[in-house]
Amino acid sequence: MPVTIRHRRAAALVAPLVAVLGLGLGGCDLDPTNLFAEKYKPEIVPDVPADKLYSDGLAKLEDSDYEGAVKKFDSLDKQYQYSDWSRKALLMTAYANYEGQKYDDAISASKRYLQRHPASKDAAYAQYLMAMSNYKQIPDVTRDQERSEKALAALQELVQKYPTSEYAADAKAKIQITRDQLAGKEMEVGRFYLEKRNFPAAINRFRDVVSRYQTTRHAEEALERLTEAYWALGITQEAQNAAAVLGHNFPESPWYKDAHALLAQNGLEPREEKSSFLSKIYRTVTGKTASAE
Repeated sequence: MPVTIRHRRAAALVAPLVAVLGLGLGGCDLDPTNLFAEKYKPEIVPDVPADKLYSDGLAKLEDSDYEGAVKKFDSLDKQYQYSDWSRKALLMTAYANYEGQKYDDAISASKRYLQRHPASKDAAYAQYLMAMSNYKQIPDVTRDQERSEKALAALQELVQKYPTSEYAADAKAKIQITRDQLAGKEMEVGRFYLEKRNFPAAINRFRDVVSRYQTTRHAEEALERLTEAYWALGITQEAQNAAAVLGHNFPESPWYKDAHALLAQNGLEPREEKSSFLSKIYRTVTGKTASAE
């Protein structure tokens, strides 16, 4: 038997050591084969059929025992490695962790699934679970947005790799929400700099919103804030251009009314500079250009 062979090998390794240390051991009756007996007791794992483990895991899910379900699916994955049961178990491990709000564990399981089974018919779902596990952890806009960046990257990868999957439409909607969140963070920082009269730093933040998140709800305010910041620095041409781009793309926006009023009280009006950074961005995104009033 394997256990007996292992003990014989252990005894063979220990015997020379006993001979060398014989004087120190005195007259003790030491059986070297017992040195490893307790430490290396073989563990006998019951041979549970794969379908039984899988059914047990599903039953745990039904009872909302997500931790118990994970244990069943983990056991299935380990006992039936490289089988289709293992593939299914790994995906269900990701799902059970997601349902149990163990989002980081769900991300890890999803990544393992995609690494092992990139061409699987369920790869899109694994990508979706990974994206949603990040999405569910998006923090308040006042906090660091690293998780939002990860969610956006995973959602975009889903749309790019699996554009015809049943999860693509939901991913696209959540991409817009996540982009809006990231834009909101930039706006918060930009407003802080504007209030502190650090106009160059504020401009950098508002330009980032316009260049990266021009289709979000924050774009209107960002253009108006750029009008304010440029005007405060005395860069009137850029202020006029920002107001013109704002007015042409969002003519009914209250932010445009504010920008227009700021220029008007100083005898100016919105005016486009077609070669400007802002004009090029909105021409690319919407096909529109701003017009002088």
